[in-house]
Parts: sequence; structure tokens; C-alpha cells
Amino acid sequence: MSESIYNRIAMLRAERGISRRQLAEAVGVHYQTIGYLERGEYSPSLYLALRIAEYFEVPVEVIFSTQPFPRLGREEPTA
Repeated sequence: MSESIYNRIAMLRAERGISRRQLAEAVGVHYQTIGYLERGEYSPSLYLALRIAEYFEVPVEVIFSTQPFPRLGREEPTA
């Protein structure tokens, strides 16, 4: 059983034009921590996951999952 936590932090940051440093300062961590999270090298505490979700104003499950997120814009419509 994998204990990986998948996330969409990089996608949300890109959509909103937010740097790693800006997000890190807003949620109270070092900017390198945001990079570790984005690359899946570090799993956030529940508190940090909730802080990030609050920052982006979305439910935590929009950002974090125990399963890989489907790729966006790559699927062909079914007939």
C-alpha cells in the first residue's frame, strides 16, 4: 500500500500567478517545503493541508488525494 499524497499545488499556483515563496509565507513554511510538497517528496500534516486549502479557498480534497489525479485536457471524448 502506497502512502503517497498527490496534490495540485503547482497547478493552483500557476493558475493564480502565485510563487512558491508567496504561498510559503502565507501558510507559515519555508518556500522549499512547497517545492517538496509539489514534487511528492514530503506529505503535509493535516494542519498544513488545511492551511493550503484555506489559502486557495477550496476544499482540501480539491488539492490533495491518496490517488493520482486524472490528467486534465488529455482525454478524448467518448461517443
